[in-house]
This record gives sequence, C-alpha cells and structure tokens, in this order.
Amino acid sequence: MKKALALSMLFCLMVPVFAGDKGYPVMYDGGTVSSAKAGTDMKLVFDGDEIHLMKGKEMVAAIPANTVTEISYGQDVHRRVGTAVAVGAFTLGLGALTALSKSKKHFIGLTWADGDAKGGFAMQVGKDDYRGILAGLEGITGMTAVDSEAFNVKN
Repeated sequence: MKKALALSMLFCLMVPVFAGDKGYPVMYDGGTVSSAKAGTDMKLVFDGDEIHLMKGKEMVAAIPANTVTEISYGQDVHRRVGTAVAVGAFTLGLGALTALSKSKKHFIGLTWADGDAKGGFAMQVGKDDYRGILAGLEGITGMTAVDSEAFNVKN
C-alpha cells in the first residue's frame, strides 16, 4: 500500500515535468513573502528538497522542505448570485438555475520555521491542480495536510 502511494505521489510530481511546463500555477493570496502582492500569478515548483515560489523566471521564495511546520487546505464555496442576476435579466428561468449553482475556490497554506525566520503564505490553486500540489507538498515534507474545513464550527 505504501509503495502504491509513493508511486502515485511520484507520478503527480513528474507529470508537470513531462508536460514541458515546470511547476504548478498558483495565485499568491497573502502572507509573509515581502516581494509579492496578493493576487499575483506565480508558479509553485518542487526542486529536490526545496519548495520554490516563482514569478516568471524570478525566484520569490525558497523554502527548505524540512522547515515546513504545517500544510493546510480549504475551500471557499459561494453561490453565483452576480452571474444569476445578469443572466436573469434576459431569461428568468436560466437566471434561477444559475443562482442554484456554486463556485469553489481551492486554497493551500504553507507555514515554515527556520530558526528565528518564520513565515507562511496562502495561495489559490486551480481545481485541476490542488490534488497534485497537496501530494507534492506531502511527499517532499513528509507531513499530512490539515483540512481547515474540519475545524469550522457549523451552527
């Protein structure tokens, strides 16, 4: 079972390499990386025992895998009300159906501590990439991602 899991993680890490595009596209959502602004498109690259955050060809952050203290994952789910109103202006039935649809955004957080240097950031990732990114982070760090949805209290 462990061998199958290790092979699947290796496959997830190797797919971007063979696709000719190194790294996963992410959107920096905020954190302690001083040279990045929220909303900036970047790439997350696994390079040996380091995690690199790249903006174009420039390396914004290099995080040694052994300094990672937590990997977290969460979703932001919301209804498409704005789209429903716009569509409903032309066709009432289709606007009502659009109001029932939901949109999901996937977020992954990473925190690290290297001596006195501590940091972290959150990134928005695509629906097709978040599983590969989580598998890559878990594989390179040896940690398991924490699901932030498990901590939400529903009233």
